[in-house]
Amino acid sequence: MMRSMYSAVSGLKTHQTKMDVIGNNIANVNTVAFKSSSVVFQDVLYQMTSNASGANAATGTGGVNAKQIGLGVTTGATNLSITTSGAAETTGRAFDIRLSDQSTTNFFVVNNGSENLFTRAGSFYVDGAGNLCMTSTGYTVMGWQVDPTTGNIKKDTVSALRVMQTSNLTSAPEATTQANVSGIIDKNDKDVLSDNGLVKTLTFFDNLGYSYTARFAMKSTGTDGKYTVELEKILNSDGTTFYDPETSKVDLSDIFGAKTTNATLGTYSQVQSGYYYDSAKDKFYVGSDATGTELEWDATTSTFKEKNAPTNTHSLKQVYGISDAMVSKIGGGQAKAAIAKGTLTISGDVTDYAIDFSTKDGTFTGVGARTSNNKTNSVTLNMSKLGNNPTQFDDITIDFSGLKDANNGGKSTAVMSTGSIDDGVTGKGKKLGAMIGISIDNNGLITGIYDNGNKETLGQIAVAQFANASGLEKVGENCYRTTLNSGEFDGIGDEISADGSSMTSGELEMSNVDLSTEFTQMIITQRGFQANSRIITTSDTLLEELVNLKR
Repeated sequence: MMRSMYSAVSGLKTHQTKMDVIGNNIANVNTVAFKSSSVVFQDVLYQMTSNASGANAATGTGGVNAKQIGLGVTTGATNLSITTSGAAETTGRAFDIRLSDQSTTNFFVVNNGSENLFTRAGSFYVDGAGNLCMTSTGYTVMGWQVDPTTGNIKKDTVSALRVMQTSNLTSAPEATTQANVSGIIDKNDKDVLSDNGLVKTLTFFDNLGYSYTARFAMKSTGTDGKYTVELEKILNSDGTTFYDPETSKVDLSDIFGAKTTNATLGTYSQVQSGYYYDSAKDKFYVGSDATGTELEWDATTSTFKEKNAPTNTHSLKQVYGISDAMVSKIGGGQAKAAIAKGTLTISGDVTDYAIDFSTKDGTFTGVGARTSNNKTNSVTLNMSKLGNNPTQFDDITIDFSGLKDANNGGKSTAVMSTGSIDDGVTGKGKKLGAMIGISIDNNGLITGIYDNGNKETLGQIAVAQFANASGLEKVGENCYRTTLNSGEFDGIGDEISADGSSMTSGELEMSNVDLSTEFTQMIITQRGFQANSRIITTSDTLLEELVNLKR
């Protein structure tokens, strides 16, 4: 009689255990990456009232089975549904990561300061020290670091991923090594025809990330399909002069251009308003006709003098309208002026490159020294000859093959840009980059994004895989610890893509608790508990009847 009561008591206790598990599952229905548990019952020790006997051939009797009475139930196991993934929850946060398993259950490796633990909860953030951490506990996320010599991930013992350490906040600058010129040069463009030329600028970087601006002037030679380009000066980023050929000890021909002696710098065939040239008499006058004051050309002083008052002079700028720069060159002895049949020709030494085009279709044919017959697509700005040290600058190859000589209504569209003419990126050069973002790809690779266009690998999140993931021990705070039955963690971890699994940034794994299943199990457990309580009350009634027999 007492056995039934004790069996019922074990049933009450076991069903209470199952209700505890169900309650815990429902309580964590919204816990990130929570894994539900279930209870498996098993019967306990049986009392043998009669042993089994075998068949007896002599007597002709058969065997008899053992007579056993069970003594109740106990908890056989608590199964963890760890291999079943929860649904995805979109958060939009870059550091929220969901593990998508293919054939193996994966876990993030985190460290609490004394040991490695494992979690499926991928809600992370970057703490004040720059470490990638769990938002709930502050445990650091473990992974692989970048090999500083190669820039690649070094897959050895996992360590804390300090993605925003000081060295990661900036990206190294790059010196400009390539540039290109593209667009149209129109021979009727007033700027191209002027003494100052069509001024174009090229902004580039040195190896330290400082920017500079080179000023170039493109000019017409007066011959169809032939132009020149020369370097005027190089400016610092604040507008001050870094290099001026007029004052620098470094010769311009060492930086940009080929030196040509006695080259034609300009030809002028029209006098300015207020002056008159009589082509029949080959004479110059002040005024609008030959009745004005006659002028005589003085080649020695490169000025016009009034014939009847030689002390009264008229400059080339007044008569022909030449530029101040040209006046300066003549005055400084760098150029000479000659007049023949009313045409002023200024010649002198010049350092520049010639740009040639086909007179048939205006296509680019080459750039190089004026006297060269083997012009190429590019010339070099020898910046390595300048700077505080030989390594401050890299030489810049400038490709002119993108230019075209064509009629564009007197408007030139030529532009100078850094980068190769093929992709506009190679050799472009970059300033020192400041971090503006971090991305995590499907393989757990963490990449820093910088405002100079660079992307650099900062580390990689490693995952742990176990032979028996269900054998892990729950330690709370969404974490697990290895046990003898789960398999050990080797300290290195695995790359999640090894078996086709992946990480998804901006999502979290939800709890895998199924409320419909839990409510069903709750009803079953309730009925089981009620049935066991009835065993106790019924056995008590029987005992009461037995006691009442003495009456």
